[in-house]
Amino acid sequence: MFSYIARQPILNRNKHTIGYELLFRDGPDNCFPNIGDEQATNRLLNDNFFSTAGEVQLTSGKRAFVNFPYNSLVSGTPFLFPKQSFIIEILESCSPTDELFEAIKQLHQKGYTLALDDFIPSEAWNRFMPYIHIIKFDIRIISIEKAARFIKFYKEKTKLRFLAEKVETQEEYQQAYDAGFDLFQGFFFSKPELIQRKSLKPSSITTLRLFKEICVAEVDYDKVEEIIATDVTLSYKLLRHVNAMTSTRSKPVTSFKQALIFLGEEKLRRFITFVATSHAVENKPPSLYNLSLQRAHFCEQLYRTRVPKDNGNQAFLTGLFSLLDSLLDQPLDELLKHLPLSEQVKLALTKRVGPLGAILNLTDAYDQANWPLVKKYSDALKINESSIADYYLESVKWSAEYEQTPAN
Repeated sequence: MFSYIARQPILNRNKHTIGYELLFRDGPDNCFPNIGDEQATNRLLNDNFFSTAGEVQLTSGKRAFVNFPYNSLVSGTPFLFPKQSFIIEILESCSPTDELFEAIKQLHQKGYTLALDDFIPSEAWNRFMPYIHIIKFDIRIISIEKAARFIKFYKEKTKLRFLAEKVETQEEYQQAYDAGFDLFQGFFFSKPELIQRKSLKPSSITTLRLFKEICVAEVDYDKVEEIIATDVTLSYKLLRHVNAMTSTRSKPVTSFKQALIFLGEEKLRRFITFVATSHAVENKPPSLYNLSLQRAHFCEQLYRTRVPKDNGNQAFLTGLFSLLDSLLDQPLDELLKHLPLSEQVKLALTKRVGPLGAILNLTDAYDQANWPLVKKYSDALKINESSIADYYLESVKWSAEYEQTPAN
């Protein structure tokens, strides 16, 4: 499954690229998608900013200009993402209501950069101006001459920056430059470039079970942690997302409980709602998910046999992510670069070294019915060989129960 993004550069007065506007596309022909604004925004963000390579590859480390429709703004969707990554474009279809005004004030107070897209001057927007950083004029709709009068008025009293959109000729660029525009975008500089990327989607069953949990008045974090831990794609996205939000922390968030506690109830609700509504269907066979869960539980039990006082979470993660490359159709080494697992887990997954690596080798040997290797690794780990079959059957039963859990 792929996602498609149209990317167009935004340049400053020195013709240096300072960011890219990103627009969702639903296929490789670079056409406008036949879906609503809110769904398009959710798909763009979910497929590309909760995914493996993240926004750095999409924007070459520069800012992403992303369209946000009315409902996404008032529901707080931008708060799910690091403020340093985005410039929030308030779509021209948004009405300047009191509800939107409060949402914009909150985003401004939290340090987000805000732009009015395809702006048409109106008194109704005047109260918003102290909270806006960039105003975009489509020079096909508002003439450069008319925009120039607006720019002159506001530049004398504010720090607003102005972006000329749909600049198509050298003459238009020069006119916009002379009119006082700070930023420029259009075919004169570059046509939108189509980028194709692999996208990640959580299991629809897990998503529905999570919906059931977050719809109650008080979230049961233990239950939510239990459910999230059973979905490898959602687990991966959640840990990456939380660490993007906590980039200033000296230590990364490495457990599901840490992630859920950091997000808090409201952000957790929004996160699950966001991911769930973006995609409802998985294209991977359920047996692959089942096997990941089975391996996770099996590794956890083997580890706790050796270290009874440990909760086995690192071993669980090792087993859970051991098939990550097959689940997400991307190289394991590349995936692990973006996931803050402990070095012990990463070494086990990539080089099969250390106690967790030995447990993973034992798991592989048992899956393949390679009994000489089972004996070799069980002896090395000092695990009673006769108990391994019981652990294996228990893990099969455990994973089957999760796969069969009804969503309602």
